[in-house]
Amino acid sequence: MKTLNHLFAALIGMTLFSCVSSKKYQSLESKLMEAETSIKGVQSDLRICRDEKSELERQRAAYESRISNLTEQSSMLKENNNMAVKQLQDLSVISSSQAESIRKSLENIGAKDNYIQGLQSQMARKDSLNMALVMNLKGAIGNLDDKDINIKVDKGVVFVDISDKLLFKSGSYDVTDRAKEVLGKVAMVLKNQPDLEFMVEGHTDDMPFARGVLADNWDLSTKRATTVVRLLQKQYGMDPAKMAAAGRAEFLPVDDNKTETGRAANRRTRIVILPQLDQFFKLLERPTR
Repeated sequence: MKTLNHLFAALIGMTLFSCVSSKKYQSLESKLMEAETSIKGVQSDLRICRDEKSELERQRAAYESRISNLTEQSSMLKENNNMAVKQLQDLSVISSSQAESIRKSLENIGAKDNYIQGLQSQMARKDSLNMALVMNLKGAIGNLDDKDINIKVDKGVVFVDISDKLLFKSGSYDVTDRAKEVLGKVAMVLKNQPDLEFMVEGHTDDMPFARGVLADNWDLSTKRATTVVRLLQKQYGMDPAKMAAAGRAEFLPVDDNKTETGRAANRRTRIVILPQLDQFFKLLERPTR
């Protein structure tokens, strides 16, 4: 009898040990899956950053090629002018007015050289600021699905595309609670750059829409854009003088409206970080001739 009791106790102990080991195993397996998911997210962000870096490098290479051509043309003009002046001086046939005209031409060439150097410096600075802004936005927003939010640089402009299913209920221009969370994170980054101006654009698919006071997709896209800027101003303290709202309706699609997936991609709100036009035009001013 005692032997049976000992055997029974041993069996119970083995069973308990087996249960504890199984729970530990499941816990470790869960942590491993979480780690793998996190790694995949980081790898995806890294791929996106590499793609954006490649695009910026391509654009920068194009600008540098143009600058190199301008620099070469400037050097050739300067050399030709110097040779002409020397030849005229040697022949002693240059008049005072002609000499003054040539002197001014040489001064303009020097100003053009300074302009080219300033242009190159400003373009490099702009590329760096755009990349820093993109990384700050991605860091603030976190690991949201790329299908719901996409941050990119295209032709030197930063775009933040947010899916309408993340911001609004279907056919509505009232923001959801989750939208307030996402827009709050975007506002946090933009408020740290007080000189930035941006436009909020509403976009729809091409399905006809009319409901209540909304006559069509123009109305819906515009209402959604103004709802977002109003929220950024009143709830997150964004400067209204730095914001603009626009409705684009269905006329700037990013995908084919013939499929549900394409229509879903087209239903979005886009935040466009606007270039500082006063600085841009000042930069492009040519030296006075």
